[in-house]
Amino acid sequence: MVPELAASLHLQHIVSVVNNAILKSKIPKNTINAIAFTNSPGLIGSLLVGSAFAKSLAMCWQITLISVKHIQAHILAHFIKGVHSTPPNFPFISLSISGGHTNIIKVKYFLEIKILGSSNDISLGNLFDNMAKRLGFKYPGGRIIDQYAQLGNSKTFCFNKPKVKKINFSFSGLQTNLLYLLKPKIKQNRKFISQNINDICASFQETVFEILFDKLNKTVKKTGIKNIVL
Repeated sequence: MVPELAASLHLQHIVSVVNNAILKSKIPKNTINAIAFTNSPGLIGSLLVGSAFAKSLAMCWQITLISVKHIQAHILAHFIKGVHSTPPNFPFISLSISGGHTNIIKVKYFLEIKILGSSNDISLGNLFDNMAKRLGFKYPGGRIIDQYAQLGNSKTFCFNKPKVKKINFSFSGLQTNLLYLLKPKIKQNRKFISQNINDICASFQETVFEILFDKLNKTVKKTGIKNIVL
């Protein structure tokens, strides 16, 4: 992801994207009474494009403007009607692993949200994208890694789990660990990845799961909150 390029593409496409969304929804423009936009966190250039467009449109149409926190919206999406038969009870712990974000969050009430832990380096999404690229998969590669992992033995390869203080994460070490495993193996056998792809993906993904569950268990012990939302 190149931030400047992302912002430029946002600028090029935002008008047509919003216009097409309105047309496809078949909602008359004069019945729209508010505009919501993401104000944080994220790529600053893209956020600026979105906020400037939203402010301009709200001013033009003379309607309400609502700023939304990205991660907060992910968490509160669990309360949208129809998502769950029963919404989660407060308080709960949220594991948010969306794209560039990896957070463990305590949610006391709708707007009472506190981040307890996050990644010290790359996000889990970045890790999967980087690993998929190294394994020769197309972007986005997370789903492909999972498909191969279902067919493999997760005990075949052993990866180090980074030791990080408190409830924070670190994934750059795991990424380096996998690369160090692959490099000499590929030197000995050029077909090593293709011949072991199922087991590599299964072992890698299992290690990631163990890291996530270890941190969730620590969070539950620390807070006493047993309700978990993903």
